[in-house]
Amino acid sequence: MRLIEHQNFDEERALYGSRGVIAKNCIFDGPADGESAFKECSDISVEDCLFNLRYPFWHNHGLNIHHSEMTELCRAAIWYSDHVTITDTKMNGIKALRECRDVCIKGCEICSQEFGWSVENLRMEDSRAESEYCLMRSNNISFSNVEFKGKYSFQYIENAVFEHCSFDTKDAFWHSKNVTVKNSTVKGEYLAWYSEGLTLINCKIIGTQPFCYCRNLKLVDCEMIEADLCFEKSEVEATITTPVISIKNPLKGQIVVPAVGEVIMDDVHAKATIVENRASRAGCA
Repeated sequence: MRLIEHQNFDEERALYGSRGVIAKNCIFDGPADGESAFKECSDISVEDCLFNLRYPFWHNHGLNIHHSEMTELCRAAIWYSDHVTITDTKMNGIKALRECRDVCIKGCEICSQEFGWSVENLRMEDSRAESEYCLMRSNNISFSNVEFKGKYSFQYIENAVFEHCSFDTKDAFWHSKNVTVKNSTVKGEYLAWYSEGLTLINCKIIGTQPFCYCRNLKLVDCEMIEADLCFEKSEVEATITTPVISIKNPLKGQIVVPAVGEVIMDDVHAKATIVENRASRAGCA
């Protein structure tokens, strides 16, 4: 491995095609305003570096980024790369991760619009993220202890597990397939419309008009707060531990709830059963 320390790079493709490089305490910025510093590289390790230029890591194979920062000007930082590990790093540029596979993110701060599109095999732990359209069309995802804020998240994702997370979002999980959410809080309007195979276990769900037009939807011992017009046109099996404001035209299945303010069944195709089971109220035996 070749070690590069305490250097400044601002030229176009500064380290293009490098193999087996460790970069420490380097700055990628300057008047030349060059792009694509590490394009077409392999076995790259970056530590305590600052990136203020565009497209630094495209087509990389084997990339380790630790304790570094990508500024708002560092657009589209990591694309078309595989076997990527990012730890204790700030990622602030738009479209920071896209079309990558086998990615691990841990202890990171992310503020990146359109983050993580079309990524395969992504694991994120102990991180905070803010984005819109986060993880669009990504698959094979695992989140643990992640705090997320932003609209239109996790649309069209497939095969994902989210545990001990907190999401403040809107229109999340639309058209998602085979997603499980455990021991998490999901706050937002119009949750999970058109999803298929979504399961939520021991979750707190907050917001209006959740779970419409869903197929194979399951809720296990979940709280639903400020929830009205729930489950419209959905196939659902649900055990809810809190009262809900209203349920509208669930298509099929069974919903067990302590109490419901209003049940709207004005569609001849709505055949689900709603069971008001006051003993299931949270905190009751």
